[in-house]
Order: sequence, then structure tokens, then C-alpha cells
Amino acid sequence: MTRELFWLTLTVILTGLLWIPYVLNRCQVRGLSGAMANPARGDKPLAPWATRLMFAHDNAVENLVIFAPLVLILNSMDYSTKWTVLATAVYFWARVAHLIVYTLGLPVFRTLAFTVGFFAQAVLAIAIFGWL
Repeated sequence: MTRELFWLTLTVILTGLLWIPYVLNRCQVRGLSGAMANPARGDKPLAPWATRLMFAHDNAVENLVIFAPLVLILNSMDYSTKWTVLATAVYFWARVAHLIVYTLGLPVFRTLAFTVGFFAQAVLAIAIFGWL
């Protein structure tokens, strides 16, 4: 496994586990049967942190759709440099930071973490075109 695929794997695992805390909060707030029911307008609201975590999870999924193909394209090209490895590691840690600051409700830091992740993706895209 390349180092880029390692970081992609960690990112996929992180994204795949993000639902657990907010679903546990849903069970706590609405009960097990309420958590398993279809959403309804009259549902008790989740804790604010859980709602923010749910949005962070949505954002992680949306960005994984961009990040994963970039890494896989580089892998199919058998292209790896210190910059692509660094970009994939930075992307993972930016997603961790985004998750934490979004859940805590720190908007400026959330935007900064997202932007760092975006630039990491841009490095990968630039590498695909051989400009790096």
C-alpha cells in the first residue's frame, strides 16, 4: 500500500465512523425506536453538537467524493512524490480538525480547516497534470 492510499484509507475509515456519535445522541434524545423511525417534523431536536457533527459528516462525505478519486488516479498513474504524500496526510488531519471545530461550533476555524483540505486536494490535482 502506498502512503497516499494509507491516508485515503484512514480518511475513509474516519468518514465511515462519524455517524456513530450523533446516532447515539439521537437514541438518547428520542429513544431507540425514535432513532430508528423515519424523520418527522415533530421529532425532538438533537443536541447542538450532534447536529453540527451530522453536518460535518455530510461535508466529509461530499469531499471524500473529490479526494478519493484524486488519490486513486495518482495511484493508477504510479505517481507519488513527497508532495502527494504530504497532501494526503494534510488532507486527513484537516478533516480531523474540521470535524472537531465544526462539532465544537467554532466557525472561523471550521472554515480554515476546510480551506486547508481544499488546498491539499488542489495539490493532488496539480500533481495529476504533472505540474508538481
